[in-house]
Amino acid sequence: MASASTAKKMREEATCSICLNLMAEPVSISCGHSYCHLCLVGFLDNLCYTQPQLAKFSCPQCRAPFRRASLRPNKQLGSLIDAVKELDQEAWCREHGEQLQLFCEDDGQLICWLCERVARHRGHSTALVEDASQGYREKLQEAMANLRHLEEECTSHTAVTAQQITEWKEKMKNRRQKIQSDFKNMQSFLREEEKCYLWRLEKENEQVLRKLRDSAASLGQKSHELGTCILELERRCAASAQKMLKDVEDTLRRIWAVKLEPPEDPPSEVQTVCDVSQLYLDVRGLLRRHQVSVTLDPDTAHRELILSEDHRQVTRGYPQENLDASPKRFATSPCVLGREGFHSGRYYFEVDVGEGTAWDLGVCFDSVQRHTDTEPQPRSGFWAIRLCARAGYVALTCPVTSLPLAEQPLAVGVFLDCEAGLVSFYNTATASHIFTFPKATFSDTLRPYFQVHQYSPLFLPPPDVVADKQETV
Repeated sequence: MASASTAKKMREEATCSICLNLMAEPVSISCGHSYCHLCLVGFLDNLCYTQPQLAKFSCPQCRAPFRRASLRPNKQLGSLIDAVKELDQEAWCREHGEQLQLFCEDDGQLICWLCERVARHRGHSTALVEDASQGYREKLQEAMANLRHLEEECTSHTAVTAQQITEWKEKMKNRRQKIQSDFKNMQSFLREEEKCYLWRLEKENEQVLRKLRDSAASLGQKSHELGTCILELERRCAASAQKMLKDVEDTLRRIWAVKLEPPEDPPSEVQTVCDVSQLYLDVRGLLRRHQVSVTLDPDTAHRELILSEDHRQVTRGYPQENLDASPKRFATSPCVLGREGFHSGRYYFEVDVGEGTAWDLGVCFDSVQRHTDTEPQPRSGFWAIRLCARAGYVALTCPVTSLPLAEQPLAVGVFLDCEAGLVSFYNTATASHIFTFPKATFSDTLRPYFQVHQYSPLFLPPPDVVADKQETV
C-alpha cells in the first residue's frame, strides 16, 4: 500500500496547478512554487496584455509577489517527474497496492497475489503475466494482421472510387458537351428544354458525385479508424506485459468488431438522356415551310459529271468531250451548282447522299472561281460540309471543323437564312442538327453547291417525294 500511496503523492507534487498535468520543463519562482514553463509564460503574457503596467506578478497558488526575472529551471523536480512517469508504467492494484503480476484468465483481468485469494477470483485459472502475455500477443498480432488486410482493401476501394469519380466526371463532361452542342443553334422555343435537361443532368451529377464523395469520405474515415486501431495494437504489443494484458479481451472484441463495407457501385452510364431528335420534330416542320425545289444547272457541271434527264441526280464518270466550253462550267474540281439563286429570305432543300463515301454540299456565291483551284471556304464564298475517307465529316471552315456524328446521314438538309447570315445543316432522318456556320454577310446571290466523287452519286428529291418519305418513316 505504501508504494501506491507514495506514487500518488509524488504525482500530486509533480502536477502543474495551471494545466493540471505533469509539469513539462518545470520552472520555479521566488516563493518556491513550480509550474510548466509554457504554462507560466502564458500566464504572465496574458497578465501583461490585460495590465501592461504590471512590474510584479502574484503566484497563482499563494499570491506571493515575484518578478519575471526570478524564473529558474527546476532540474530536481524534472528528475522527479521522470521518476513518476516510470512509476506510471508499472501496474498497481488499486485495492491492495501490490503489483499486478498475475492474469486471471477467467475474468481477463490483471490481479495481484492478494486478489487471487479473495472470493471473486478464488478457484480461477491464473498465470504470471509473462506466461499469459505470449498467447495474447499472438492474438493481438493476428487481429492487427486482419486490420492491415482491411486497410489494404480500404485503400484499394478508395483508389477505385477516385477513378470512378474521374470517369464519371469525364462522362458527365462529354454528355454535357453533347447536349450543349445539340442545342447551340436551336430556335428560342427550344432553349427552355435545354435548360430543363441540363438541370436534370446536373441534379443527377450532384446525386451521383455526392454518393461517390460520401463513399470516398467514408472510406477515408474507415482508413483513419483502421490506422488508429493498428497504432493502438502496435503500442499495446510494444508495451510491458502488464500494460498489454490490461483490458486485452475488451480490446480484442472491439478490434474484431471492426468491419469494412465495400462502397456501393455508381451507375455505369449517365441516366439523363436527351432525345434531341424528338425535340426537333417542330424544327422539321419549321424548315419544311421554307422548302424549295432545287435542280442542277448543267451549264456549271464539270466534264466528268453526268446529270439525269430531270437534272435531279448527278454521278461522276469519264470526261465528256461533247460539252461546250461554258465560262460557267467548273474546270478543275468535279463540282456543279443548283439552277436556283437565293437573294433574300429563308430557303431549305434536301440532298439524298445515300451511302456515298465522299462529297461536298452546301451553298456558294454565284460569282465563285470555277477555273482555278479554290479552297471551298467562307472567305472564298463557300459554306459547305464534306465527307471524306481521311477526315470523315467536316465543316469547311478555316481551319476545318470536325463533325463527330452519332450516325451516318443518308440525306442532308440545308437551311439558308439570307437576312440572318446563317447556313445550317441537318440530318433529315432524325431532324438532328449537324452544323451551323458562324454568322456571315451575303453580298452576292447564293446557289446550291455540290462536289461529286466516284461511287457517291447525289440526288435532289422534289419536296413532295421528301414529304412522302417522312410520312412513311
